[in-house]
Amino acid sequence: MSTENPVLLEGRGLTKSYGKLQVLKGIDITIGEAEVVSIVGASGAGKSTLLHLLGTLDVPDEGDVYLHGQRISSMSNKEMARFRNQNIGFIFQFHNLLPEFTALENVSLPGFLANRPEKEVEARAKELLEMLGLSHRLDHKPSEMSGGEQQRTAVARALINSPKLIFADEPSGNLDSKNADELHQIFFKLRQDLGQTFVLVTHNPALADMADRKLTMKDGYLLHPSEVAE
Repeated sequence: MSTENPVLLEGRGLTKSYGKLQVLKGIDITIGEAEVVSIVGASGAGKSTLLHLLGTLDVPDEGDVYLHGQRISSMSNKEMARFRNQNIGFIFQFHNLLPEFTALENVSLPGFLANRPEKEVEARAKELLEMLGLSHRLDHKPSEMSGGEQQRTAVARALINSPKLIFADEPSGNLDSKNADELHQIFFKLRQDLGQTFVLVTHNPALADMADRKLTMKDGYLLHPSEVAE
């Protein structure tokens, strides 16, 4: 990470087990503001588990997570849900859009959950959808949109509350190469235009190599750069 980037997110000594299987074995990680970081590694290395801990979707067995110096891993479930809604956005491989809702409604939902004024939320949702080339899809449901359009809708939804940080778990894994390339370019444009920070778990080598930093996981550990085979 460049020393010019103030620290936004930090994980210290993170461990996580499911039953007798220890998935994370002591992870230390720091993410800077306006940084794009990719996390790569074989299936089962612990990438998604780490993402879930950093994004407050799960809690570590040991260790702590800090966002802007605030310890968030010790919050109650209610406090964490509120904090997550206000500070963190998520993009998944399978976009997780609600099928009965239009693009505009899907994007607006996190804003409504944050109790923001309806007109303000809808105006921002329309602005984001237009920015992502979806102004003609406002009233379309997911089944009426292409895979690329659905994923861009998910990106808009992740941005609706102006989160400090966006986590993306295999965001282009379900897209063809053209749509994947377009999605990757969107991430870097958002970083450029909005100063958005991204942490991306991906098997896509092109996306991984575009990031400011590429971190490699193996058997529940983050490898030191000297341990990564060229």
